[in-house]
Amino acid sequence: MTLNAEIIMDEERRSRVGVDEAVLCEQKSPEQITQIVRSSIELQKRRLFTRISYDKFLSLPQDIQSDLKFDGVSRTAVLGSDAHCEGKPKVAIVSGGSSDAPVVAEAQTTLAFHGIPSLIISDVGVAGLWRLMSRVDEIAEIPIVLAVAGMDAALPTVLSGLVPSVVIGVPCSTGYGASHHGQTALNAMLASCAPGLTVTNIDNGYGAACAAIRVANMLNLAAHPGD
Repeated sequence: MTLNAEIIMDEERRSRVGVDEAVLCEQKSPEQITQIVRSSIELQKRRLFTRISYDKFLSLPQDIQSDLKFDGVSRTAVLGSDAHCEGKPKVAIVSGGSSDAPVVAEAQTTLAFHGIPSLIISDVGVAGLWRLMSRVDEIAEIPIVLAVAGMDAALPTVLSGLVPSVVIGVPCSTGYGASHHGQTALNAMLASCAPGLTVTNIDNGYGAACAAIRVANMLNLAAHPGD
């Protein structure tokens, strides 16, 4: 049975909270995604689509594929023009290993969609602490840090003890056995002794980026009141 439920987008979300509504595609059918793309084009709306697999993207009509900028690493697609995203990075996306790349890419795409410049610093997990220490001064100059890590997920705790930035921990499902698909990483971050460390759900690069956008927006408002 096909459920033809009406899809109602929250077009006023950015004006209320500073972040656009994204379209989560993982549980949506190709027909639903196509409907959203077509209606968005009619309304001249930019749109971010998340958790869209390569196979699902290929199942979309050819004209819809042509309208979307698809990225297979982040599993995202963007409809519409690119946002102005220049200047010094406001967010550092720091990851423990290259296996965390999909979550890192999802966060970066979300930030770029909202016009927030970011810097990716990859493969600086604490198993080779010297790699992190060689970049820590650079990280400390960036106001918001997304610390993406799987396995034992010690990276966010270490970073929170080294830099004054807002640190948002993003647990990844990277690992095996006792990693329990990211549950160990999540629990490690929640149990961290580093004061002020904030934690998202497992593999939630989009949610972490949205948290960073909210912080960046309020920092900008504080610096330019009345604008």
